Amino acid sequence: MLQAFLNIFRVPELRNKLLFTLLMLCVYRVGFYVPLPGLNQEKLTSHFGQSGGAAGQVADVFAMFTGGDLGQSTMFGLGIMPYISASIILQVLMVVVPALEKLQKEGESGRRKIMEYSRYLTVGLCLVQATVWVQYVNSNNLVYPDYDGTFTFALVAITGLMTGTLLLMWIGEQIDEYGIGNGISLIIMAGIVAQLPGVFLEIGSGLMQPQGSNITMEKVIFMLISFVAVVAGAILITQAQRRIPIQQARQTRGRRVVGGGKQYLPLRVNHGGVMPIIFASAFLLFPSMLFSWFQGNNLWPRGLWVFLNESFRPGMFPYELSYVAFVYFFAYFWTSVQFRPKELSDNLRDMGSFIPGLRPGKRTADYLEAVMQRITYVGAGFLSVIAVIPSVLATQLQIPFSISAFLGGTGLLIVVSVALDLVQRIEANLIMRNYRGFLGEGAGPIKGGRS
Repeated sequence: MLQAFLNIFRVPELRNKLLFTLLMLCVYRVGFYVPLPGLNQEKLTSHFGQSGGAAGQVADVFAMFTGGDLGQSTMFGLGIMPYISASIILQVLMVVVPALEKLQKEGESGRRKIMEYSRYLTVGLCLVQATVWVQYVNSNNLVYPDYDGTFTFALVAITGLMTGTLLLMWIGEQIDEYGIGNGISLIIMAGIVAQLPGVFLEIGSGLMQPQGSNITMEKVIFMLISFVAVVAGAILITQAQRRIPIQQARQTRGRRVVGGGKQYLPLRVNHGGVMPIIFASAFLLFPSMLFSWFQGNNLWPRGLWVFLNESFRPGMFPYELSYVAFVYFFAYFWTSVQFRPKELSDNLRDMGSFIPGLRPGKRTADYLEAVMQRITYVGAGFLSVIAVIPSVLATQLQIPFSISAFLGGTGLLIVVSVALDLVQRIEANLIMRNYRGFLGEGAGPIKGGRS
């Protein structure tokens, strides 16, 4: 392992890519702490630090998978979420808009055009989200009196938030082009990993001062064992594949017979990645906010809103059951958007390949769709377990959610998947230049496991 790390710095091109990626991530972390002018940071921290508040839940979920932090509202407060939202919207539209679907099939030129549309849509989403955020902080008196309600503050804040998101988008694209790894994913991963020192300090202070703290040595040992087990499971399900045997038809060219080889079509068990958990988390914020508003305004019947507001908190059975249901729903929804069995079947037929025992065309497409539905059920089940672990442990062990969040959920899956992708890319560069990879001599590249 140590020799593999040393080999990275022996390859000038790989070394430069890695150093450039680290430099861009450092720029992101510096900009993360640049505050917006006019905001009262003390009031802002106190406002979002209220336990159980809907606003605090929104800020925690938002910070987990965007690279930003509404609880601090710095230049990168919106994070990279507007760009991710724009990309998701365009991917969904490609299924229903023939012009976008045709553009996607045009190769590199079509991909660049779609990226251009994503940038334009990102600007529009930034403008809407920044405007809503400025109205929110003004209505909750989180601005210094000299700036409260002024046009100057609104203009500066909206411009700063939009500029921060666009700068993050540019950093991600620069990493894609000149660095190594997926730039947007690395930004999100850096934001999650940067919270680890605070978690360690919180655990250490809880162990040093047992009075008034629910953190004990037994709980810490249990959390360490759980962390190792969940990480191992996350790696397994991230790499797991269902391999469909593919037979290539034999063709006679002159006196030679070519083709006839046997290959495999890999179908990922967790085809949706972390997107189902992200969608489910976002949708579950609305019932909590709605019931809190009904309870706060004393609407009839008040007892019902109090009961529903208490039930739809993390760790409660109705909340967790709804969480699992949404994860399953969005797992199938996102798979149906991304996976197109008819198009895949046509591509196999055009290449002269087929699945043994199945006719090319509709029967092959139906078979691939049935297989994907079955393995998606297994993948969604694992995602559901990963999603509910943090809130259940926080409730049962009486530990802060900021600590239990690293035992599962979106953050852990993002860190594991991005780290695996980065290791695979570095290993591919090392093996291509005849250097030993991370797994040692004769191990070969990291591959997906079979389900």
